[in-house]
Amino acid sequence: MEHFSDLIKNRRSMRKFTEQELTQDEVVTLLKAALMSPSSKRSNCWQFVVVDDKETLKKLSFCKEMGASFLANAAMAVVVLADPLASDVWIEDAAIASLMIQLQAEDLGLGSCWIQVRERFTADGTPSGEFVHDVLDILLQLQVLSIVAIGHKGMERKPFNEEHLQWEKIHLNKYGGK
Repeated sequence: MEHFSDLIKNRRSMRKFTEQELTQDEVVTLLKAALMSPSSKRSNCWQFVVVDDKETLKKLSFCKEMGASFLANAAMAVVVLADPLASDVWIEDAAIASLMIQLQAEDLGLGSCWIQVRERFTADGTPSGEFVHDVLDILLQLQVLSIVAIGHKGMERKPFNEEHLQWEKIHLNKYGGK
């Protein structure tokens, strides 16, 4: 992308992927973006589990009752974890890292979609984070915030339409919604 504004207009959640695998260069570029993600006091409390094994992706697609089935068809997923003992703002740091991965994916021409894990549940009521911990053998102290599904785009999506911007949600100098 030439301009950041184009990148954010074009980045749309992609839940349909082709069968084409990612190249090693694409994967390294995505992971560099994650590792360069800002964090509070440079605590770098986040960690990432890269999943490209099709069986594991299929298992992870059941991490939520709804909204994760497309993960089974992604080329790769990045599970974004953080250590709450390393930073009191681990949620924010992991969220920024998740978004950095998504923006980098779009810049590479790839599709991505955030799957919320924290505070979600599987179909049988198991906490989604616990489910992901079990599938990936994650250390107990680490918390799972999200899974970012990534792959080659399996459909076209129109860029964000600026006519839908909700300017009424912008306030100047004080909240004016009274």
